[in-house]
Amino acid sequence: MEKFLSNKLKKDLSKGDRKSQELLYKQFYSYGMSICLRYTSSRDESLEILHDGFLKVFRHIDQYDTQRPFTVWFRRILINGAINCYRRNAHQAGNIDMAQLLNIPDPGKNGPETLEYMDMIQLIQALPPRYRTVFNLYAIEGYDHQEIAEMLSISAGTSKSNLHRARQKLRAMLTTRNNEKAGIKHE
Repeated sequence: MEKFLSNKLKKDLSKGDRKSQELLYKQFYSYGMSICLRYTSSRDESLEILHDGFLKVFRHIDQYDTQRPFTVWFRRILINGAINCYRRNAHQAGNIDMAQLLNIPDPGKNGPETLEYMDMIQLIQALPPRYRTVFNLYAIEGYDHQEIAEMLSISAGTSKSNLHRARQKLRAMLTTRNNEKAGIKHE
């Protein structure tokens, strides 16, 4: 979904035109929310990042190059906002119970083949913040571990470890979800 903004819309936005801001907001709300939901654990937190992102767009619209897709520029603003939110809240994130991670059952093949988009978003949102952020940056946005390490001020090894653990937790959640749908109880 590559969308470009017209020079006229950019000019109107740079003048602070409220109707242009509303038009841009309505046009890119869903796109932006789909990005923010992947990085947060709640809809409220996603909305906060999205609204902050729109404010940055409105304040810095002069930096946008109309020859490039707006969606690429906007996505970058939102991802940076999510990373900043992660950094602000990183000290509040609880530690993962390692015993819980070690007792994860292997995913079975008894579940449905398809996973709805919102189901996947809910599973990603349930990940601890550090795992969720690394998973999104690597698996969805396509950054490599060195880039993620620089963005989050961690080592590349930590990025790899967090990705591995995120995948483990997602597999475990999928197994549990599929077992519940199939009526299988796991003790």
